[in-house]
Amino acid sequence: MPRGYGSHRDYPVALKPLLASCNIAARAIERDLGIRNVDTYAPRLSEDQAKVIAGYVMPFLPSYLALPALSLVDRTEFVDKEVRKGKGRWEKRILDALNRHAQVSFRKRHFEIGGEQFELDAAAPAQGDVEIGIDVKRIEARRDIHKRCDEIVNKASKLKEAFPQSRFAAVVYYPFIDEHINIQNRLRSSAVDQVVFASDSVASVENAVVMLLSMLEVPPA
Repeated sequence: MPRGYGSHRDYPVALKPLLASCNIAARAIERDLGIRNVDTYAPRLSEDQAKVIAGYVMPFLPSYLALPALSLVDRTEFVDKEVRKGKGRWEKRILDALNRHAQVSFRKRHFEIGGEQFELDAAAPAQGDVEIGIDVKRIEARRDIHKRCDEIVNKASKLKEAFPQSRFAAVVYYPFIDEHINIQNRLRSSAVDQVVFASDSVASVENAVVMLLSMLEVPPA
């Protein structure tokens, strides 16, 4: 693999695995080099941009990198991207369903407490004090139960600290249906008002959202 800017310009498919091998993300390219909107999977770079990126990554490149290893890094990064994209789509489907079935508007919001920033995947109203905060969480494996549930409870506690009159709910994806009770037990907290489960199917998302809004006594649309 040539170690020059030509490899970036003439062989753009090499950009993503090379960046991944150096532990450099696209946001670093934008932040440090000022090159915006680089699609690392299908980059379109000018000669000058290729030169700048090549100079940026050169100090981080290993002295030797076998092509099979480069291909494996590329494949792994692509699978990871697709998994994260699927999670993002699922969260958006929850948010869209909330807005279809409720009279109030939900949107992603942030709040700060004790110098820390927290994100709510869905919150109402869109501005002002948060009255309803919802955390949308995918728990893909059994070993993640404790960590993810602790994250939910912590966020709920922080929301109640910031907005004492607010209500907090969680929409959880967990593929082991017979173990949902374990999640409910882990989320048993005075700060967590409601918990519902949803799978990837459209019907499951719709049913979970309608049920949650009813539990929270949100007027239907």
